Amino acid sequence: MGLADIHMHTLFSYDGTATVPAVLNRASQVGLDMIAITDHDEIRGALMAEQLAPKFGIQVIPGVEITTAEGDLLALSIRKLIPAGLPLIETVKRVGDQGGFCVAPHPGAGGMGMKSLSAFSIYQALRDYEVERILIGIETYNATTLDRDGNIAAKIWAERLGVAQTGSSDAHVLEAIGLGATIFPGSTIFDLVAALWTGTTQVRKGPEWSAAKVIGKWAADYLLSAPIHLNLAFA
Repeated sequence: MGLADIHMHTLFSYDGTATVPAVLNRASQVGLDMIAITDHDEIRGALMAEQLAPKFGIQVIPGVEITTAEGDLLALSIRKLIPAGLPLIETVKRVGDQGGFCVAPHPGAGGMGMKSLSAFSIYQALRDYEVERILIGIETYNATTLDRDGNIAAKIWAERLGVAQTGSSDAHVLEAIGLGATIFPGSTIFDLVAALWTGTTQVRKGPEWSAAKVIGKWAADYLLSAPIHLNLAFA
């Protein structure tokens, strides 16, 4: 069985705190087989991670957490940035044009500026045949969300819509990587996609952090990473 954490952030995200090599090293240390780098509306970190991945013995899916007009969307297996602010359906189709696939992260969750897709937005999008073959997962366990009820609602929505479930860390700090993960038969990205298609993924939940720990750890690490953020901003 494979173990993947397909939602995490690096310093290339405005709210990330860790370098790409550090993320890869941590992912390897905690026993993940596969990760996806999904920085906010940014793909440079994901492409860098894909190049460095063999040195760390881990597979990387290049991706982006795109801010669509209706809320955030994980676009996976893409290598060209898709503009933010487009309608959800158009965004999903552009991901499909690159041969990628999509997962709806933390749907319905609020707090800390999260821009989540609603159940209605997901339902409406899935009525489009082309979208249905690309938007093939719903994140039903987000390990670091402050809205725990959102995870419960997401699971109900995934079951009612007949969409595969994923677990992810949504890590913005190194120590959170792997706190949520997706179990799937096989070991490759093709196996993961096949499991999403057939609804045979399983969610793995790690130790649950309190809201205070999530916020406190991020704030401390963000202050330490602030100089690097400034350098990237002017790079």
